[in-house]
Amino acid sequence: MQSDDSPDDQAPPTGSDQALWARAAGGDIAAFGELFGRHAGAVWNYAYRLTGSWSAAEDLTSSTFLTAWRRLGDVTLVNESARPWLYTVTGNLARREQRRLGRFSSALSRLPRGRVVRDHAEDVAEQVDADRRLRVVLDAVATLPRAERQAVELCLLGDLSTAAASAVLGITETSVRARISRARGRLRGLLQDATPTVLTTEEP
Repeated sequence: MQSDDSPDDQAPPTGSDQALWARAAGGDIAAFGELFGRHAGAVWNYAYRLTGSWSAAEDLTSSTFLTAWRRLGDVTLVNESARPWLYTVTGNLARREQRRLGRFSSALSRLPRGRVVRDHAEDVAEQVDADRRLRVVLDAVATLPRAERQAVELCLLGDLSTAAASAVLGITETSVRARISRARGRLRGLLQDATPTVLTTEEP
């Protein structure tokens, strides 16, 4: 972040994530609230794509912004945007939680389903099917080598640009694209029947 004595022409634009972050670090709760409003939806979507669970996505979103609040003073934003850093935190928290709960997942999936109110049965069935298809994708992504998995999570699941992902990962944009290309090749065979849209979109 820019220091107070930086030249005016180097100061972050008013209203940018970087400016809001600096104000929040100085105790401006409203600025942090604006950051939350700007990015909470995207963080939730990313968390849902990582976990396949609405409730887990809500918990991860809360934990991500709690981490952000605690670390306001020691974080440098990438390209003046908070989103790449927020996604990194979300991904780390999601993997930690998945490791903790992994041994219970298969048991929970075998629990009998409760009766569904008839008026909502169709909506519930559609959501269950969507969750199932997403879980197939997530299970396949989890088998990728770490470098390729990170690129897929950031660019294809998180909708980050290759430029933002390259800054997060500390590699070139060309390397990001190469990792995504290799990952698509590996996943194509695993997901022949699933044909998930999230993995067939053009690279950002």
